[in-house]
Amino acid sequence: MIKYIDSKKMGRGRHGWLDSHFHFSFAEYFNPDNIRFGALRVVNDDIVQAGEGFDTHPHRDMEIISYVIQGELSHRDSMNNAHTLTRGQSQYMSAGRGVTHSEYNWGDSELRFAQIWIFPDKIGYTPNYGDYRFKLEDRFNKWLPMATSYENTENAAPIKIHADINMYSTILSKGKQIDFRVGNDRQAYLVLFEGEATVNGIHMNMRDALEIVKEDITITANTEAHVLIIEMAFDEECYKEKYEQNDEQYKGE
Repeated sequence: MIKYIDSKKMGRGRHGWLDSHFHFSFAEYFNPDNIRFGALRVVNDDIVQAGEGFDTHPHRDMEIISYVIQGELSHRDSMNNAHTLTRGQSQYMSAGRGVTHSEYNWGDSELRFAQIWIFPDKIGYTPNYGDYRFKLEDRFNKWLPMATSYENTENAAPIKIHADINMYSTILSKGKQIDFRVGNDRQAYLVLFEGEATVNGIHMNMRDALEIVKEDITITANTEAHVLIIEMAFDEECYKEKYEQNDEQYKGE
């Protein structure tokens, strides 16, 4: 089953210095039918103006990944980490028992990045931070493994988090195709950050997303297409909450 999510119907947060698209309930956007997708709690597509950012604030018991789409993201936290990342690079933070951090755009142009929050497999972990300077070309017309669980020894992704997920990205040239398998006990969330694409007959524009449950997909790039996919364990409770009474929303059943 596949559910198409139109970016024009997503929650929004407009604050002058910050323009956000909320894939799930967050801040001023609340939809009781759109709280999470399995272990995935937050996907925010944020545009931050130059010289602006998120002041120091706390988190706990959440796995947080930031993915830079354009511009420069500068991070500082209570663990004495201070780093700046650029397009295609990613940072991760296990908030665990508690951590504070800030995220700023100290560059000269807009910053666009995705905030991704994932429920950990248990609470109370020791806080941890890391980042990875992925080369943009390493995802051209192929899947780049970016993040996985500590328990997954088969996935070569360099980012390890406390959750049963696998995160990949690709940048497809116009006309190229790529497959992705979602097993019978798995589900996936796909975001098209840039360009246009068709997935299993569904046309997608920039910022659109798909909720995919137990169905393999083929992506065709209608223009150059920048795609992120987060694959995870099938969540039966989430399925019952979101799908059983809303099957008409889904395509490909």
